Amino acid sequence: MNLTVRYFASVREALGRDSEAVQTDAATLGALRDDLIARGEPYAGALARGRAVRMALDQVMSTDAAALREGAEVAFFPPVTGG
Repeated sequence: MNLTVRYFASVREALGRDSEAVQTDAATLGALRDDLIARGEPYAGALARGRAVRMALDQVMSTDAAALREGAEVAFFPPVTGG
């Protein structure tokens, strides 16, 4: 399936891009994250399982188990704190 993947804040800086079109067979957000990590650096470092990374599916905060669908928009970003 085809997805639009957006990256924000430090994830965007690490990857050097703010978005990309991704074609994947991943069925869930967690599987997509693993596919991106498998690309190697810089994805492996920016999205590593040990890092605090939040995910949204079609602008709704979601978990690894969220099911992907054709044309979905996925976003990855670090936790945000207020001041």
